[in-house]
Amino acid sequence: MRTKGKLYAAVLGLATAGAFVLSTGGASGHGYTDLPISRQLLCADGTVRGCGEIQWEPQSVEGPKGFPAGGPADGQLCSGGETRFGQLDGARTPRGAEWPTTKVTGGQSYTFRWQFEARHATTDFRYYVTRQGWNQGHALTRADLNTTPFLTVPYGGKQPPATLSHSGTLPTGLSGHHVILGVWTIADTGNAFYACSDVTF
Repeated sequence: MRTKGKLYAAVLGLATAGAFVLSTGGASGHGYTDLPISRQLLCADGTVRGCGEIQWEPQSVEGPKGFPAGGPADGQLCSGGETRFGQLDGARTPRGAEWPTTKVTGGQSYTFRWQFEARHATTDFRYYVTRQGWNQGHALTRADLNTTPFLTVPYGGKQPPATLSHSGTLPTGLSGHHVILGVWTIADTGNAFYACSDVTF
C-alpha cells in the first residue's frame, strides 16, 4: 500500500512538473497576428489545409531580427527562416489555391492585432507591404516589398498584454492582392517574430 502511495506521489509530481514547464514557456514560439489574419493562423484554424507543423504552433514563426538589413533570407520571410514552416513561404497554399485575403482600403485606419503565447520584452512592431506590381509568382523577397515600414509602433522594452491592438493608416496607391509583413522585434534576444497576411486593396 505504502509503495503504491509513493508511486502515485512520484507520478503526480512528474505530471505537475511537466505542466509547469509547459506553462512557463517550455515550448518555443510566442505570437502571431489575427488582424489581418496571418498565414500561420489560417493554417492553425483549418481554413488552409496541408500546412504541416505550423498548424499546431502558429505562434512559433521566429527568426533573426534586424529586418530588412538582416533577418530571414529572401524567399523565407513568411516562415521566419524556419524550414519546418516552409509552407508559409509558398506563393500559393500547400494545396495550390490562392491564399485567402482580408479586404482593406488604402488611406484608411486599420487596427492590427497580435495574440501572444509568451509576452517578451519588446522593441517595436513594424509593418511592411508589397509594392504595386510585385511578383506574386514566387516566395516573398525584399525586392517585392517597400522596405520602409508604413507603420512602426515603438514599445520601449515593455512586455505586451496577451492581446495587443494598435492602429495605423494603410498606404495609398495599392490595388489588388498584396502581402503585409508584420515584424515583432524582441528587446532581450537576437530574434523577432514574423507574420505574413494576405490582403486585397
